[in-house]
Amino acid sequence: MYTVKCLNGIACVGTDRFDSALFKIDDKAENPDAILVRSADMLNYAFNDRLLCIARAGAGVNNIPLDRCAEAGIVVFNSPGANSGGVKELVLASLFLASRDIVGGIEWVKSIAHEGDKVAAAVEKGKSAFVGPEILGKTLGIIGLGAVGAKVATSAHALGMKVMGYDPFLSDAVKGELAGKAKLVADMKEIFTSCEYITLHLPYTESTKNTINASTLALMKDGVKIINLARGELVNDDDILAAIESGRVARYVTDFPNGKTANAKGVIAIPHLGASTPESEDNCAIMAVDEIIEYVTNGNIVNSVNFPSVSMDRSGGSRLVILRKNVDGLQSDILDAISSAGAAAVATADKAKGSVAATLIDLNGNATGALVSAISSIKGVIRVRAV
Repeated sequence: MYTVKCLNGIACVGTDRFDSALFKIDDKAENPDAILVRSADMLNYAFNDRLLCIARAGAGVNNIPLDRCAEAGIVVFNSPGANSGGVKELVLASLFLASRDIVGGIEWVKSIAHEGDKVAAAVEKGKSAFVGPEILGKTLGIIGLGAVGAKVATSAHALGMKVMGYDPFLSDAVKGELAGKAKLVADMKEIFTSCEYITLHLPYTESTKNTINASTLALMKDGVKIINLARGELVNDDDILAAIESGRVARYVTDFPNGKTANAKGVIAIPHLGASTPESEDNCAIMAVDEIIEYVTNGNIVNSVNFPSVSMDRSGGSRLVILRKNVDGLQSDILDAISSAGAAAVATADKAKGSVAATLIDLNGNATGALVSAISSIKGVIRVRAV
């Protein structure tokens, strides 16, 4: 029986997929085999020795210590694309909110409601303070063309916008999908210098932190509208507030308000609603649960962010799941240990990702405890288990 601990509320449509004969959910478990998480901060979490994997019901994983997990042989999964529909829709709403001062206009109407019969006349007289341009024919720059960014590009093109996209890791499939819909550029600066609207869809890493800063803002057109529903740290708060004050930025829409931006002039601060739809939460929960089930029961790794994706159909007797360092000769040492134990590999799959690798080996019989111990003792092997 495997124990799964939920650190946040996870939609039942996902958790109901666990086979009760193999898995039990215990949110107070001290030694879980798997953890399901959404936004809970795990950066200082104390991992138990039994913990095999963590599945994030969402895309961002900056609340999880990925390197520490890799060192401990804990596979971390996310749910790419599961919430893309909900985020895409909020991006489209943000385009309209950034274009006209809709929020300010609504609040102003509330402020004159006490005038009663005079409200209609006051509206006609005061509405000019909240006007803004249409998005039709304007250029939208999309930085990051993953699951969300690609959908935004397609929808913006359908709304009559000109679309430019930047993504150094763009897949051929997405290139084909966006052919005729978006101009793909090789330099992010072209987005900054050419677009009236810019939307960010990058993961947060040390290299993407403060992508929007004083230097990049200086390249942009006066009156640019910037949308950030990806991660708050992608934008330098002080720099964008200064750009709003100078008129360089007309509006900044963020899904990550803080003490500086929550009530700032020119900022539309949304309370982190990007993935807050029933559909997104259900999709993320289903994907995260399925990732746990597949890894725990079969060793297959799908959508991991700290280990390579590797999977194969079952064959033979038992399967060895080996997480290891990505060093030359290590896979050969493992196969030698199997042979020395009198066993044989009938199928193997091996993938590397940076400094780590994952190896699946199906044996012609059952794996003994002695064999697992022998492989565990090989220098560079992080974790071994038989499933």
